[in-house]
Amino acid sequence: MGGRTLVRGEGTPLWQQLLADLRRRLEAGEFDRALPGEFALAAEYSVSRYTVREALRRMREDGAVVASRGRVARPTVRSEIEQPLDEPYSLYVAVEAAGRTQRSVVRTFEVRADGVIAARMGLEESTPLVHLERLRLADAEPLAVDRVWLPEDLAAPLLDVDFSHTGLYPEYRRRCGIRVDGGNENIRAVVPGRGEQELLGIGDGVAALAIERLGLSGGRPVEWRHTLVRGDRFSVTARFSARTGYRVDLSEPS
Repeated sequence: MGGRTLVRGEGTPLWQQLLADLRRRLEAGEFDRALPGEFALAAEYSVSRYTVREALRRMREDGAVVASRGRVARPTVRSEIEQPLDEPYSLYVAVEAAGRTQRSVVRTFEVRADGVIAARMGLEESTPLVHLERLRLADAEPLAVDRVWLPEDLAAPLLDVDFSHTGLYPEYRRRCGIRVDGGNENIRAVVPGRGEQELLGIGDGVAALAIERLGLSGGRPVEWRHTLVRGDRFSVTARFSARTGYRVDLSEPS
């Protein structure tokens, strides 16, 4: 027999009663890291797994919990890492500012030609580019997959750098004399593919932010970056004032 009682025959569906009680327990902080599994909840409330699944489905829909296939539901955690919109984002700086340790797993670091990326930077398609791909971690938890391309004639000195625990921009400035001081950026919500979900340690119910940036230095293209960052761990913020105003440019996705 279960340890909690739901009222049968009063007109309120059992899943709705269960949903209300789970929400109450969640708000009271009873579930720290995860909710009990379906079997455990069914036994605790003396209900069917169908009733449990319906209640959990509603909790996923309203964003109270996140869950992927085969895993127990976890309370949704408010984004802990924020990035202002009024300056070029730096995951390294944002993670460290949140009091968490930033580390990267370097997956690719080489010189290659990529005609598509070169064209996006306004360069000849055969231009050699330094390509750096990293899995970015915050306190050992996957946060983002970061891919960056830099012109080799500018960035060759970076090939000797260990990027497992250092930011790209400080090294680009110190070793190459390049400071990213302008450019354009697009941020959009996406559903990651299966491979990227596995890298980021997320399930089907977690979206991500895709950030694409063309970085300039003195008007010259010096960087193309594509970052896929977990939407449940990262947010962007905007500041505005009567003096500077507030402007957001909207465009139709291509």
